[in-house]
Amino acid sequence: MVKSSRTLLLLVSSAVALGISLFAGTGLMASMVMWLAINVLITASFRFVMLIGELNFAIAGFVGLGAYAAGASMVLFDLPFVFTLFIGAVVAGLVSLPFGYITLRAKGAYFMLISFAFTEVIRMIYTKVEIFGGNSGMVGIYVPVYLNDYYPTFVVAVVLLLLYMLYRVEKSDFGKVLVAIRNNDAIVETVGINVHLTKVLCVGISSFVAGIGGALLAYSNSVISPGDFGFLLAVYTLAYLKVGGESHIMGAVVGAVVLTLLAQAAMTLGPFEHIFYGAAIVISVLVMPNGLIGLFKGRFVKRPSADTALAGHSHKGL
Repeated sequence: MVKSSRTLLLLVSSAVALGISLFAGTGLMASMVMWLAINVLITASFRFVMLIGELNFAIAGFVGLGAYAAGASMVLFDLPFVFTLFIGAVVAGLVSLPFGYITLRAKGAYFMLISFAFTEVIRMIYTKVEIFGGNSGMVGIYVPVYLNDYYPTFVVAVVLLLLYMLYRVEKSDFGKVLVAIRNNDAIVETVGINVHLTKVLCVGISSFVAGIGGALLAYSNSVISPGDFGFLLAVYTLAYLKVGGESHIMGAVVGAVVLTLLAQAAMTLGPFEHIFYGAAIVISVLVMPNGLIGLFKGRFVKRPSADTALAGHSHKGL
């Protein structure tokens, strides 16, 4: 019953998201739908690495790699649209493998600092390479004509598909190994699992998804610049997850949607925009340590009835 309720909720949410995207048109509403969907995807990919207990601030770098790889494939080589999305994902995923292999021997704050440095190095490379447009960025990353009116729907559909993929991986045996590594990697080693390579694969999957998010973002904006993929992108992503809740992938969805909409509302406050936005995040984390998703978690957890609990107690007594 509980599982069917969750499934129904997810199906209804997906249908609503697709429905909104179909009627979004091509103006501000369409842009908002795409920003929401892409922020959700990036947040979910960031959360995936948290399954092994690490904060990967290099996520911004991998989003940027996906965006620049897809943009360059289209602008410089005029490759087919779908192929450029795949290139963005593959480039981000492949670069993440040596990055993860080298850096994941560090843990906690050390890994976090290294991942931050990686993001800044990648960002600086964009500013120095002329084919990427330097500080001015890359322009002319246009969606093909046949997708002009349906690109928001395409983005939402791709994001929903990737969210489902991440969810299924998390619930698989591989996902359970990732959580076990977070809890106690030494014990996992004793059963013959290569913890280090498993962590690297986890980062690779996350970066592949983040790369697609970056590619979708490049086409959504039609222009990208190094400043779009700095450290602040990772900080905002962490904020989305903390506000939404990190215990379930739906936390990434809720947090990204709520804070993205809140950021748009805060823009009307002028110089007080960042104060309001920051205060909202701080208050949310203090009042709801388990995030917004934690407020509703109890509604989907099957509690034993009084008779069941009494029967269990009597059984123990016997």
